[in-house]
Amino acid sequence: MQRRLIVMRHAKSDWAEPGLSDHRRPLTPRGRKDAPRVGARLAELGWVPQVALCSDATRTRETFELMAPSFPDCELRLESTLYLPRTGDVLDALATLEDEVETALVLGHNPGFEQVLGYLAGTFHTMTTANAALLMGRGDTWAEACQASTMRLVQIVRPNDLD
Repeated sequence: MQRRLIVMRHAKSDWAEPGLSDHRRPLTPRGRKDAPRVGARLAELGWVPQVALCSDATRTRETFELMAPSFPDCELRLESTLYLPRTGDVLDALATLEDEVETALVLGHNPGFEQVLGYLAGTFHTMTTANAALLMGRGDTWAEACQASTMRLVQIVRPNDLD
């Protein structure tokens, strides 16, 4: 079965509030502008996830919430293991997806998400805020599809390219 995976980094977040933990940092005005634009572009391209695996950090949840109108039937699953993850943490989360899910979004943080993209696509790509890498692969299960260098990078959607 063909699998389509969107590997996305959260939108631009705010460092301005002293004393606020990293986990609770909100989006900046730019982040709140970029997230829905990227979501709309993904929908225009036909990349609408059935399931979104999302870090439970404030900035990733806000990113998804702002994209959600473009994905009205997408099931959100908050995953604490996607907060500052290792590659294996992301792959483990993807392996929990049901076999019938064809398109999924995984939304989290760097440096882990650049590493995941490099692992799956076999080449390194910089993932700045609100970048969404579109990957295609094959496998009877998500665990089978998400092996080293088994996915093809179709495109990276970047908010700066949408201006």
